[in-house]
Amino acid sequence: MNTNAFALRHIGPRENDQQLMLETIGIDSLDQLIYETIPDDIRLKNNLDLDEPMTEHEYLLHIHELSKKNKAYKTYIGLGYHPTILPAVIQRNILENPGWYTAYTPYQAEIAQGRLEALLNFQTMVIELTGMEIANASLLDESTAAAEAMSLLFAVRSRDQKKAGINKFFVSEDVLPQTLSLLQTRALPIGIELVIGKESEFDFSQEFFGALLQYPGKHGQVTDIKSFIEKANSNNIKVAVAADILSLVKLEAPGKFGADVVVGTTQRFGIPMGYGGPHAAYFATKEAYKRDIPGRIIGVTKDVDDNRALRMALQTREQHIKRDKATSNICTAQVLLAVMASMYAVYHGPKGLKFIANSVHSKTVALEKALNDLGYEQENTSYFDTLLIKAKAKTIKKIATKKKVNFYYPDKETVTISINETTSIRDLNYIVSVFAEAADKKTIKINDIKERNNIDNNLQRNSSFLTSEVFNTYHSETELMRYIKFLERKDLALNQSMISLGSCTMKLNAASEMLPLSFFKWANIHPFVPAKQAKGYLTVLKELEDQLTEITGFAATSLQPNSGAQGEFAGLMVIKAYHESRGDHHRNICLIPSSAHGTNPASAVMAGMKVVVTKSTEKGNIDVDDLREKAELHKDNLSCLMVTYPSTHGVYESAIKEITKIIHDNGGQVYMDGANMNAQVGLTNPGQIGADVCHLNLHKTFAIPHGGGGPGVGPICVAKQLVPFLPGNPVVKTGGKKAISAISGAPFGSSLVCLISYGYIKMLGAEGLTESTKIAILNANYIKKRLEGSFDTLYSGERGRAAHEMIVDCRPFKANGIEVSDIAKRLMDYGFHAPTVSFPVAGTLMIEPTESESKAELDRFCDAMISIKNEIDSVSKDEPNNVLKNAPHTLEMITANEWDLPYTREKAAFPLNYVKNNKFWPSVRRVDDAFGDRNLVCSCTPIEDYIEA
Repeated sequence: MNTNAFALRHIGPRENDQQLMLETIGIDSLDQLIYETIPDDIRLKNNLDLDEPMTEHEYLLHIHELSKKNKAYKTYIGLGYHPTILPAVIQRNILENPGWYTAYTPYQAEIAQGRLEALLNFQTMVIELTGMEIANASLLDESTAAAEAMSLLFAVRSRDQKKAGINKFFVSEDVLPQTLSLLQTRALPIGIELVIGKESEFDFSQEFFGALLQYPGKHGQVTDIKSFIEKANSNNIKVAVAADILSLVKLEAPGKFGADVVVGTTQRFGIPMGYGGPHAAYFATKEAYKRDIPGRIIGVTKDVDDNRALRMALQTREQHIKRDKATSNICTAQVLLAVMASMYAVYHGPKGLKFIANSVHSKTVALEKALNDLGYEQENTSYFDTLLIKAKAKTIKKIATKKKVNFYYPDKETVTISINETTSIRDLNYIVSVFAEAADKKTIKINDIKERNNIDNNLQRNSSFLTSEVFNTYHSETELMRYIKFLERKDLALNQSMISLGSCTMKLNAASEMLPLSFFKWANIHPFVPAKQAKGYLTVLKELEDQLTEITGFAATSLQPNSGAQGEFAGLMVIKAYHESRGDHHRNICLIPSSAHGTNPASAVMAGMKVVVTKSTEKGNIDVDDLREKAELHKDNLSCLMVTYPSTHGVYESAIKEITKIIHDNGGQVYMDGANMNAQVGLTNPGQIGADVCHLNLHKTFAIPHGGGGPGVGPICVAKQLVPFLPGNPVVKTGGKKAISAISGAPFGSSLVCLISYGYIKMLGAEGLTESTKIAILNANYIKKRLEGSFDTLYSGERGRAAHEMIVDCRPFKANGIEVSDIAKRLMDYGFHAPTVSFPVAGTLMIEPTESESKAELDRFCDAMISIKNEIDSVSKDEPNNVLKNAPHTLEMITANEWDLPYTREKAAFPLNYVKNNKFWPSVRRVDDAFGDRNLVCSCTPIEDYIEA
């Protein structure tokens, strides 16, 4: 046995276990199982053309050597990205801790209270710094957040504005270039007309519904947003402000001036640049708009014992429920990064943040004085951290590059310098030396930094922030380490037990894939550095694109979309651009099966398409006759079909090639949702089934951790005819020859975590990837067989097999008074996170074990499910006081002096013997969602302040 082989470590079941599992299923070989599961006409005839697999040791040496190709110059480019200092206590205990990075989105609140508290801290931090009433947790990047702000303001127009068709949105020319590009992408499909201009020249016409300002501007100028917002408000124009979060320590909160939305990134709060991401964006607004906020809100509620509890609030806004009526297609947050940023604020507290912000600003003022003394003119009249210097850019750039320093050069006569948290006096003097050499003068030395100020008095911050106890307590490493551990213990993550969520693919996030994220030369590269300084990144990203292109059977890949939902949107926008290039501007009909992911219709609406839903058969497959009828009916205007394969019902539909042919015959393109790609890799692919574009969830199939709800990465892979339209970036050349405008802020999206998927493919190789897919199918079918007799599987393939996931029907248990949610909560007592609840069919569980789980873990899960079924059989509607309805059971409940329940404490807490060996205790009892939505609180307010409401 080659114990150096990564596949041996990644794949759970041992060879002898695989044979036992096959015997349980009643089949002779794994190849026979695959034959009976996947239609033969879509099977790949050749192996994937990938490099031979590396061992973990070889890979770490390889990735370290590649990192040396990145040049970590001193960087003062700014434009929304800055060098930061990530406190080691946060790096070690969160970023590098599987207890944090392997957790799932906190839909099951009772076993996610730690993460939820960290996210509540994040929201509180954002609310107090922005001066707004409500915030989410979180968005994908600043540019995406700005686009969502524009969409929200468009949605909440007054009745008269909607009636009059008011659709103009003013954008200050001072916004970040990547944000402007993304606004252009988002505006046109939904009928918004962008007007770009100077804030000082805006006439506040009634033709406008909203405006976006940058605070400070892209070149550092702090404009008088107070006066602008006052005039806008008096003219019924709502204002969004994109604000640098560190600057808000010095600048007054936009909410105090009457802003309607404030957005930005929290990257400056200790998050590495990572060549563009991932970073948690923030979005804050007025409570009046709470039903229109994109993404997720963490709210305070209570459990059945009236104890304070947290959960995701207003969940009916989620696109999986509202579908084409959703406020946004955003499904992924940036939870891991939001947690890190919130802990940065907890660690430093308000005093620490003031020290950092004052230091940055004072150093900027000192640098301005030195450059002025050298004869340079600085044009910003009020600024926080960025100077706008009139100088010969070519001369400065030549000297700066020689000295390994990066500035930003907006034009031939201008240089901007953005000072950051890491900048020392020595660094300032080094900057001065560059300009001195360019002026052919003796350099001027800065000896000390006095606290100085160059911000207009009426824009200086007077309001307090971070007043909650949590931001004023944990300032020693010991205290913060213990606080992080206190929260971690409240969360069930993949390091505790299997998380068998259908459609979510919670597989192993191997340590060898994760380690490079902390390497200095991967973490500290600005996304807009010259290509010569990012050769390591460009090598990895190009090879990852090629790997994904090969795996999907397509012609090219774009890594820019930074979530699965953004990948959907990108794919549709590329299809839209393709049709328009052929003169087919009228093609706007998107066919979507009724079983599709809810993000699909939401994405189609964002892309300006009209959704037409097609039926499913009783067996859960696409109704081919209905699809053909609707494709032919709309053939003159058909844009595309959105299809998931294997289907959302966990079945490889045998008619898939017929389905794609119908669409092509009627002039459309086929978009394949890549959520279930873990059941395709090495065995079939989107190109083979006839798709034209697919997105891939790298945080599912390709091992990027879910991180409690993000980071996600959703690249798109496309057929030859769509290659020219792959998305571009206004600062760094990316995309095709006819590139659509930006999908995310950074040229390659969340580049840092792409290292994980690169390593996953490098270490598994073609054979390991294919074996992983086979074992995922084996594990699912093993669970299906073991649960027979206790649970009915709702859908199966033509030969009775499941794909890599299955749906078990819990609706019959209503006869005993048991709902699917009761089973989900009871599983917590057995030490398991519930499978996906009531999606895509209400009253069901969708189970996906992944290839990473061992037979022993699969058996524990099956034993738990069978034990729960026996518990169901022993209860009735007439006896609601039972072990399922009372689940989950907390330690406080079990150890209380009184116990008056009609079952034993042992049955409640230790229903099977294995539980005693590794008991996980939910920290709260069942939460009251309805109470929390009626009394929405999304910041660190004690429950006593509102519990009597």
